[in-house]
Amino acid sequence: MLTGKKILIGITGSIAAYKIPLLVRLLKKEGAEVQVVMTDAAKDFVTPLTLSTLSGLPVLSKGFDPETGKWNSHVELGLWADLFVIAPASANSIAKMAAGIADNYLLTVCLSAKCPIMFAPAMDLDMYKHQATQDNIRTLISRGYRFIAPSSGELASGLCGEGRMEEPQEIFNRIKEFFQKKQRFAGKKVLVTAGPTYEAIDPVRFIGNHSSGLMGIEVARAFADQGAEVTLVLGPSAIRPERANIQVVPVTSAKEMFDATTAAFKRTDIAVLSAAVADFRPEVTANQKIKKDPNSDEMILKLVKTDDILKTLGQNKTDKQMLVGFALETENGIENAKKKLHTKNIDMIVLNIMNEAGVGFKTKTNKVSIITKDDKVIDFELKPKNEVANDILNVVYQSLEK
Repeated sequence: MLTGKKILIGITGSIAAYKIPLLVRLLKKEGAEVQVVMTDAAKDFVTPLTLSTLSGLPVLSKGFDPETGKWNSHVELGLWADLFVIAPASANSIAKMAAGIADNYLLTVCLSAKCPIMFAPAMDLDMYKHQATQDNIRTLISRGYRFIAPSSGELASGLCGEGRMEEPQEIFNRIKEFFQKKQRFAGKKVLVTAGPTYEAIDPVRFIGNHSSGLMGIEVARAFADQGAEVTLVLGPSAIRPERANIQVVPVTSAKEMFDATTAAFKRTDIAVLSAAVADFRPEVTANQKIKKDPNSDEMILKLVKTDDILKTLGQNKTDKQMLVGFALETENGIENAKKKLHTKNIDMIVLNIMNEAGVGFKTKTNKVSIITKDDKVIDFELKPKNEVANDILNVVYQSLEK
């Protein structure tokens, strides 16, 4: 399962560091290449000799090793790894990771790493529950870091509660699960739409909405991370997906999004339409900026419907294609979403209720219900949007497996 996988283990200053040799041993037995990086504080709890013996590689803790005269490039190390697992992750290191501080070799590697990063906190109960620590954890999760939640149990302080680093066997299982998921959509061509559309009134003004595009971009990232070849049709957005296997097709208007999406759909296995496409556009777009009429206090703007992208794809999809839509509602959410699901011939719909806290445009979190073709409703809690994306992919994958 892990043969040939390059796994970087980062150990920070926590007494839970004594458990990491077992994790290294489990990874090596499964065929992984393991490189250990540790802070100076971590050496108080586990020796580099033990870890280098088990991993088969020298343990790194400095960019420059004065004994060997060798320079250990943090950039190359970050590029080498398929996965970076920071365990145990102390409160101090988590705070520095969240703030982008790189005052030791491990944090320098973390800041430059291109691979996915997991972190497993280990600290006393009160430190873990402190608002600052919880905020830092949420910050890292929002950036795509994979969180291995600590378990409850006896702590080094003698207290009992949350803060105990998850056991090595469970961290090992999470690593295996990560690589299993990494290839779930290998060979699949996925189309995602994201962001708003801007419908021009004149060269200066437009009709639009407040969508940042983050939800759709997180869906595209999740598919790319799990092996898919992704085409992202993206409306005006400041966010970029930052994945090599995502082809971004930038568009502005609903017409441009319609044309790009319908063209790409022909070669698509799975399509997820999360963009907030304008329902109406001005019937006429002025070539020059519209001036105020000094004799009138109003301007009448006639709007016409834009093309219905989801309905068009639903009419043209084959039995081998899966089509997922989004619905943003303020009332009668389930009823309206089910109607959209069936009238537009789609396989699944993701419902957002706009009037709930933390849901909607320009938020980093979302709360969704996923409704499948057989009218099954799956409710999820409020989560960061990257976790919502993974929930969506899990339901898509389960549907494909049936």
